[in-house]
Amino acid sequence: MSTKGHVVLVDAFGTARFYPPEFRDAGYECVRVQSTPEQPAAFASSLDLSLYADNIVHHGDFEDTLRRVRAYEPVAVMAGHEFGVEFADRLSEALGGVPTNGTALSKARRDKYTMIETIKAAGLRGARQLLATSADELKAWHEEHGGRVVVKPLSSAGNDGIRFCDTPQDSAAAFLELTGADNLFSQRNEGVVAQEYLYGGEYMINTVSRDGRHHVTDIIATTRISVNGVHDISNSVYLLPRRGDVQDRLVPYALSVLDALGVRHGPAHIELKLTPEGPVLIEMGARVSGGDLPYYVRKATGESPFDWAVDAYVRPERFQARHAQDYTIKQHFASVGLVSPTTGRLAGLRHLEDIKKLESFYDFSQFVPVGGEIVPTTCDFTYVGFVRLFHEMEEVVMRDIGTIHYLDGEGMYELAGEE
Repeated sequence: MSTKGHVVLVDAFGTARFYPPEFRDAGYECVRVQSTPEQPAAFASSLDLSLYADNIVHHGDFEDTLRRVRAYEPVAVMAGHEFGVEFADRLSEALGGVPTNGTALSKARRDKYTMIETIKAAGLRGARQLLATSADELKAWHEEHGGRVVVKPLSSAGNDGIRFCDTPQDSAAAFLELTGADNLFSQRNEGVVAQEYLYGGEYMINTVSRDGRHHVTDIIATTRISVNGVHDISNSVYLLPRRGDVQDRLVPYALSVLDALGVRHGPAHIELKLTPEGPVLIEMGARVSGGDLPYYVRKATGESPFDWAVDAYVRPERFQARHAQDYTIKQHFASVGLVSPTTGRLAGLRHLEDIKKLESFYDFSQFVPVGGEIVPTTCDFTYVGFVRLFHEMEEVVMRDIGTIHYLDGEGMYELAGEE
């Protein structure tokens, strides 16, 4: 079967596996580029090279990598993961003739400190923050600032390395812990940023853009708990309608963030809090959201960021003709995380069968098998599993979210050796 052309995906891991079939349906094959010689260990198991026409590994010679990519005459270059955002910018800009966000603001799209400073320079509200250079400097800043402070690596993802610090001593300890440690991408942390803790509901807005025109594919609300010594662990997310009082406050700010950070093409994942003073950015990723969320958004609305990304890159006329349309919810959707409070070898989940009997139950992904070791949930990679819910009635989904939260906890986890 002949192909219309090729699309390059940089560092395609995890959720990016849904791209190749979508582009293939539109007549295009995908070529994968790996921006480093070694894959980040955390994502190696999520890679299926059979999806790609080629896998080009960058070994440090950019001109050689560019030559190998150019041989496919790609029509588009995009990041398949947060890890690949900057290299995708560099490749797309160097190729010429393909949509690109360019490299001028690449650092602002990855470096958490630069990101917030950039949106503030554009007139948007952003958190007070410090690019910490020493534990003593951070401790003094926290003493002056007061309250709770969030300390995190400059360039990671998935809640990796985030520390909520209530005292200056906690902040100093977090700095020492994170400095020089390896992040989620198996890279040494390049720096530490401290930010004021923002009070308010947390939301995610997912978008796809072409030529600076943005389409909102989905708006996700979260519920959160403070457990295992960590504030604000998300224990469920659920899809909101496109319009509403909250949405109408969040979306204009989110789209202004995209403009400030130079996102003119492709998917973006924007995390914000709705504080009493209005929306405030937590962080933005110039790539599709993770956790297979786009796959479930399609079931809920009929389309996903993948569909819109295909249009944006290879059917731009179709994208432009309908980018202002609102999505509609066909089935209400939620994803509920199982939050472990304990450490040990898992013997079973006591209430799993009760959860499977819930009216809106759709599926369950269990990340820690029976016999595997569980640890207290503190970040994305320590959830025991996720339950997905779908139903025509929003009330049923919201009720079942509450039921799962009630069943989850100390009584859920049966450990080996317990009497």
